[in-house]
Parts: sequence; C-alpha cells; structure tokens
Amino acid sequence: MILQNRGASFKHQAEFSFVNWPFSLKLLWAPLVDSLYFQKFGRRKTWMVPVNFLAATQDIAVDGWALTMLQRKNVSYASTCNSVGQTAGYFLGYVVFIALESATFCNNYLRSEPETYGIVTLTGFLHFWGIIYIVVTTLVAIFKKEKNESSLRESALDAASNSYKQLFNILKLPSIQEFTIILLTVKIGFAACDAVTSLKLIESGVPKEKLAILAVPLVPLQIILPLVISAHHTKERPMDLYVKAIPYRLMFGICAAFFVHITPLFLVDNKIPTNYYILLLVILALHQVTICCMFVQSMTFFAQISDPRVGGTYMTLLNTLSNLGGTWTSTVALWLVDPLTWKSCSASASNDCSTLQMMQVCESEGGRCHTWLDGYYLETILCCAFGLLWYRWGKKAIHNLQTKPHEVWKVAGIN
Repeated sequence: MILQNRGASFKHQAEFSFVNWPFSLKLLWAPLVDSLYFQKFGRRKTWMVPVNFLAATQDIAVDGWALTMLQRKNVSYASTCNSVGQTAGYFLGYVVFIALESATFCNNYLRSEPETYGIVTLTGFLHFWGIIYIVVTTLVAIFKKEKNESSLRESALDAASNSYKQLFNILKLPSIQEFTIILLTVKIGFAACDAVTSLKLIESGVPKEKLAILAVPLVPLQIILPLVISAHHTKERPMDLYVKAIPYRLMFGICAAFFVHITPLFLVDNKIPTNYYILLLVILALHQVTICCMFVQSMTFFAQISDPRVGGTYMTLLNTLSNLGGTWTSTVALWLVDPLTWKSCSASASNDCSTLQMMQVCESEGGRCHTWLDGYYLETILCCAFGLLWYRWGKKAIHNLQTKPHEVWKVAGIN
C-alpha cells in the first residue's frame, strides 16, 4: 500500500513481491534444520534461537517443534496456534503501523494539532520490534526446555546428507506428488482478488489508512474462527471444509471486482461515506471466513499426514508448497495487470500509456490517458473461470488423498 501510494506501477508491485519468495523456498535448507543440532541445547532451539537473532529461518524449527511439543491427539491444534499467531503479527505489523505512520490518521484521531507526518516511522517501528524480537528469543532460550526425542528413533537424520535423501524420499511418494500439484495450483483462481483488489481500491479513492483500519474489527474474527473451526469440525476429514470453501472464495473474487468498479460512485466530495465502509467490512469478513477455513484445515491435514520422524522437513515441505502456491500466483497476477490493461492517449494514437513515462509524455502533450479495459477485471474473470474448472478436478483429487491410509504418507527407510 505504501508503494501504491507513492506511484508504483503494478509491474513494480510484482517485482517487489519477490521478497516473499525466500520464505516460500525455505524447503531447500529444511533438512539441515532437522539433522544438525546441539543435543544438550535442544534440537529445535539450536536453530530457532540463533536464527531469530539473525531474522532468518526459525519457521522451519517451529514447524517441527509443534509436532513433538504437542501430543499426537492434539497435533491438529498446531494450525490454530499458527493462525492466531499470524493474525496477531499481521495486526501489529501491518494495521497498527499503517495507521500510526499515516499523518491523516494521526491528525484525525490522535493529535490535537495537525502535523505533516505520522507519529511512527518505518525506522523506529522496525527498531522497536527488533528489540522485542531479541528479548522474546532470549526468554525462549533460557526457560523453554525440549523433550528427549530418543523415542522418535531419528537415527537416520544424524547427517545432513541423509536428511536430503529423506526429502527426496518424501518427494517420491505418489501421494505427495499429487498433493504438490494441488497446492501449487489451487490459489490460481484467487490470485487476482487476493493480490490486486486492495491496490485497486486505493487507486479508486479509498485511503490506505482507512483500508488498514478496516482490518481492526476483523482481528477478533481471525482469532476466534480458528478456535471454532478446530473445536467443531471433524479432525478425521479436515479437507472436506477446505473443499467446501473454494467456490465461495471464488465467488468473492467476482464480488470484489464489482465492488472496486462501483467504488467511484460512492465518492462524495472525494470522500468515502460510512455506509461504504460498513458494506466493505461485511464483504471482507465473509471473505475472511473462506480464507480461514482453507488455511486452518490445510494446516490440520499437514500435521496429520506428516511423519514425525522427519517432522521439520515434512511440515516445511508442505508449508513451502502451500506458500509457494500463493506467492507465484500473486506475483504473476500483479505483473499481468498492466499488460492486460488497454489504454490510449487522447493526444497521440501511438501512445498507449503503458508506462509511467508514456503517461507523463501524454500529459505533457496536453492529452489524457483513457483506460478502455482495466486488466484487473479481465484477470478476475480468467482466474475465476480457471478456478471453477480446477474445482471440478480438485475436489475429487483431494477426496481421494484424504481417504488414503496413513501409511501412504510414511517415509520408507527410517528405522
């Protein structure tokens, strides 16, 4: 949103989205986290504590630790902890920051005298949370003890080379190969809605700080939903709810595009009325229900099928595939908006206003860039059409995977 507010094109947004890719490719070093550790300090703490200090790959250690920290009957609650934790982090790191960094928000709600800047800067915000990060990590290192994992018989993971062999063995499982295709393609249908809609709302006149504030009432919903889903939905077939949520999430893609289209109609003296925000909040809340159902249930299924003997590697593989399925689709969705958009300059027929420079040239010649077709709407239709076709195949494939015995997910060659 900050980039959008400062004139970045959707192509630039797509380029910036590559910063998410290292997190989605953490699988490449997950076997090292499983195999190399100091036994006295603790298998997961060996990695989580130092890499927290280095802001690196503690997520791998946390995934594996969840499988051994929780009892087997409670392992599905790892997804609940994950969802609640991510919601809290999103709220503090995104909603709170966007609001406090905005001069408009601070002047309207927090200051008696207006200023041209917010009460928080990006530098100060990162500095503060860096200190909190170090303090929390130190407390984990001192007070949290790990269980003796000798009962899990992890002798095959004594060397990093063996860990990579186990990763290869996991990838050779037919069930994993089929599941990989599902995880890498399921989010194509949601890509335009998830990656582009908020930016188009800002482009249509919704202030970025107002959009961020709308996330505040969603936080209780995001915290309660995982708890409700975990408590009331069957843990034996978690992917049933996952599949049921897909068509509703696709529907919200069309609803979001329509809402973006009518947003300019709500503008009164370049201001958005309250009833618009109420309607937008309802749409966001319903959309969040579908997202949460898919996220929590997929994480529950990951925890159920993961072999605890290679827990960190197995869970990281599944999480990596799931994250990568959202990362690559978002990058492509952002990149395609500009190429799919048809524009022309009223002063020059040869100028298609496809870049910021060409738009400036058009304005310098006394013309205006007119949008004949917004690529966002075309992309939304294409994504939803693909999503419906995918759903016809995917629901059967997911059902077949879910009904397979647990043995098909086990890694061979581990004693």
